[in-house]
Formats: sequence, C-alpha cells, structure tokens
Amino acid sequence: MDQEPARARVLDAAEALFYGRGVQSVGMDEIRNASQVSLKRLYQLFPSKGELVEAYLRRRDIRWREALARHVEAEEDPGARILAVFDWLHGWFAAPDFRGCGFINSFGELGATTPAVAEAARVHKEAFRAYLGRLVADAGRPAALAGQVALLAEGAMTAAAIRGSAEPAREAQEAARVLLEVSAADRRAVAPG
Repeated sequence: MDQEPARARVLDAAEALFYGRGVQSVGMDEIRNASQVSLKRLYQLFPSKGELVEAYLRRRDIRWREALARHVEAEEDPGARILAVFDWLHGWFAAPDFRGCGFINSFGELGATTPAVAEAARVHKEAFRAYLGRLVADAGRPAALAGQVALLAEGAMTAAAIRGSAEPAREAQEAARVLLEVSAADRRAVAPG
C-alpha cells in the first residue's frame, strides 16, 4: 500500500474515532481496524498515538479553516462576512455528527498533560481569531471587535455541543450584529462632518 493513501485512511479513521468518542477512549487497534491498515504499517506511519493525535489535529485545523473561509468569502460585503461566520457555524452545529470543537475537546482531555495537544489547540484558536481580525479590519471596524466576535463564536461552539442544538450560532450571530451596529454608530459619531 502506498504511503499517502495509507496515511489518509489512518487519518480519516482517527478523525472519525477521536472526534466521535474522544482521544483517550480510542486505541491504536481500533484505528487499525477502522482504517484497514496493518498495525505494523500504522506504526511506520505514526510511531506513537501522540504523533497520530498531533497529525489529526493539524489536518483538522487546515480543513476547518478552509471550509470556513470558503463559506465566508462567498459573501461580497465585508460586514456581512463577519456574520457569515455564524451562518457557517450554524451549519456545522446542525450536522448529525457534531460533537463540539475538536480542539476544545482534545484540550479538555489532554491539554494539561500533553503540551503538543495544548499547543495545537492554541494555534488553531489563534489562527481563528486572526482570521476574524482580518474580517473586522476589512469591514473597517475597530480591532477590539475581533476578540469580541471570537468569544461569541467560541461560546457558541461550547453551548451548541452541550445543548445539542445549532441555535447558539443564531444567538451569537445576533449579538455580533449588535456589536457591528454599535461599532458603525460609533464610527459615524466620530467621523468629521
């Protein structure tokens, strides 16, 4: 079996199992069975479960951010792009296999004992916040708004997972809309006139 197809099958299996059940509850034998890659080959590709977890998180980060950007950037209006983040979150939360944020979940399981997992979660969350910062800047809004929108999105992720509902995305979107309106009013109030 070629390395790349085997690697992809292992990562696909790991993602489904780790995200669906949690990292600690899944053993390498289960990954082997789900991927149909021999245990020997699995360990050649990923010498430890820790390395597999890191690769799963790296790949999930890239896929998650790319899917978000594709959705958001289809919106032409810069201000509407900020709100489109929450439309995308709503769709994700409504998916039948939604189990919360894989990074929050992994950090909760392993962040205190596994520095690489903690770092992967930090990198993902910082990249998300930076993306929101670019959206806020493109919309001509104050930089502080990015942190506020990020907190709304992060809170919605956690609430959606706990409540088993996509509604937190709409609630957070409405709060973001209010913040955008206030920042627009503030901008008009200080504009020379």
